[in-house]
Amino acid sequence: FKSVTFEDSLFKNCVFEDITSLNTYFRNCTFVNTTFYNTDLEQYKFVDSDLINCTFFHIRTGCQISFDDDYSAYWIYFVNFLGTLAVLPGNIVSALLMDRIGRLTMLG
Repeated sequence: FKSVTFEDSLFKNCVFEDITSLNTYFRNCTFVNTTFYNTDLEQYKFVDSDLINCTFFHIRTGCQISFDDDYSAYWIYFVNFLGTLAVLPGNIVSALLMDRIGRLTMLG
């Protein structure tokens, strides 16, 4: 789930398995006989919700990656481009040196 908000919903006899959620919240929802297995759905994501006879197994914790919807792809490619551009002068110099002094000497 990515940026989903469930409001006033009923989940009965459901199984949530292998779910990763970014900015997903349940507001005023009711969960009855529901199993959560290997998810990152923690208590703070259930706002004013009722959990009746629900079980949680193997809750994921740790860093959850979240990117803004608008600029994430642009910035990822732009930073990668700048990193590649920074290495370019060293690659050119090493190629010229390799032609001048030889590959075996350069390796040594």
